[in-house]
Amino acid sequence: MDYNVLVGGAAGQGMETITSIIEKSLKRAGLEIFTIRDYMSRVRGGHNFTQIRFSERKVTSHKDKLNGIIAFNTETISYHVERLEDEGFIIADESVDYKDKRLKKLPLVKIAKEIGNPRVFGSVAGGALFKLYNIDISFLEEVLKETFKNEIASLNIEAVKRGNALVDSLYSIDSSGKDDNILIDGNDAIALGVIAAGCKFYSAYPMTPSTSIMNYLAGKMHEAKIVVEQAEDEIAAINMAIGASYAGVRAMTGTSGGGFSLMVEALGLAGMQEIPLVIAEIQRPGPATGLPTRTEQSDLKFIISASHGEFPRMVIALKNPEDCFYQTVRAFNIADKYRIPVVILGDQFLADFTTTIKPFDLSKLEINRYFNHEEYMDGNKEYKTYEMTKNGISPRIIPGKIKGTRVLVDSDEHDEYGQITESSEVRKNMCDKRLNKMEFLKEELIEPSFYGASQPDVLLLGWGSIEGPIKEAVELLNKNGNRNYAALVFGDIWPLPVKMLNEMHKKAKTIINVEQNATGQLASVIRAETGIKCHSSILKYDGRPISADEIYNKLMEVN
Repeated sequence: MDYNVLVGGAAGQGMETITSIIEKSLKRAGLEIFTIRDYMSRVRGGHNFTQIRFSERKVTSHKDKLNGIIAFNTETISYHVERLEDEGFIIADESVDYKDKRLKKLPLVKIAKEIGNPRVFGSVAGGALFKLYNIDISFLEEVLKETFKNEIASLNIEAVKRGNALVDSLYSIDSSGKDDNILIDGNDAIALGVIAAGCKFYSAYPMTPSTSIMNYLAGKMHEAKIVVEQAEDEIAAINMAIGASYAGVRAMTGTSGGGFSLMVEALGLAGMQEIPLVIAEIQRPGPATGLPTRTEQSDLKFIISASHGEFPRMVIALKNPEDCFYQTVRAFNIADKYRIPVVILGDQFLADFTTTIKPFDLSKLEINRYFNHEEYMDGNKEYKTYEMTKNGISPRIIPGKIKGTRVLVDSDEHDEYGQITESSEVRKNMCDKRLNKMEFLKEELIEPSFYGASQPDVLLLGWGSIEGPIKEAVELLNKNGNRNYAALVFGDIWPLPVKMLNEMHKKAKTIINVEQNATGQLASVIRAETGIKCHSSILKYDGRPISADEIYNKLMEVN
């Protein structure tokens, strides 16, 4: 069984607290979870909502159709009631002024006041919700005890019990309590990847939706032995990270599109000085301030070409929380190996949705710093910071590590020793050396994920966090449509892996790019790099994440 419940209200009503408790409790019951959050950029008021999808099977996207609504105010009902199935339900306080046969007016506030704390009315609703789905409230009680101190926990548990007695069961789902998963969002998974990779310095300026990476790492500073610095602005943040990396530690910064715009000159500095650097760019709609708490995939072409001049970089679009963890570790290894900046690209949707995944397998991780100290320890070999090599990768040592050895870097064009030069010959050689890394980097590229029919009539192309919705859409299309569908979802985007793309485009009759931007940026990159043209596009850029249902419905209309 597969269900979808929306909890909505105004910021400040405690909605986020109870939804977090509900999803954790459903996970404890052994269910698979996919939760999205839609919130306004204000501290109080406005309309916010959370959709919790829970199932006995793995789910990778949110759904549009709702089975239930928990409404903290009348506005929530009016906004979302059209998406509620005929057999669904609405839980709201008895004071709500709305007429609908599916509405269950319950004394949520009255019971909360009787218990002694008006703020526990959300727990009353949570108890009713679990009864409607015939799920044992012991899972709720367990999470409440872990979340609150003794007295507050007791009040909320009493509220859950009272709410559970208000309704009868409507649905049934296998809630065995076999809990083998973790529940995590994309930004927390990135932060854990940062720690696992051995990063020891993270600098950033707060910018939604990237800030939670810094917040998580700041909370783990002492345990993880990592320095987390909130810089005065994004320019300072990236320059601090470059300096830390030059000194020999793994370093990283994070931001969103507006902050990345300020970092662009320093990105070129890292490219010219060949200093390893990892940057998390968590996209939101722009330009300028745009929609601070919404999602979009509109920074791709900007990031690929950011900063003046020509230098190598890698861009990795993150697909899901599991991918966030492993690709963050990989980004550090690649940055160190090739002495280049690596941008890991997320978005608000990926940053904030929570889902159940298997625990991370640390045995899969391999950390390599690619230092070359042993070559110079005996003093018989002269060190050149930018030594000409076949693959363009010069040996790297930590400044001060070897007595009497200088590690010179320069933002001007330079020779092999790091000394400023204006020689046209040296300039050309150094530029070729840097760009030559890209040819060797291409050998390490990961091909896009493939889903669907091996001989497709229609091939969908997507990237990053759109993976989950595309995957489910392809499953639905192949089950209910009259054509064969497949999809390629890119993670590595720059350099662009082309092997599978070249193979699949020859098989498909129609190629459609699915993206969360207005101009089809992945399609543009693919056309420029390969000559392959998409026949049409499914583009969404209203700030809200595209769902599997939307992709499915659009394709069923035209195919």
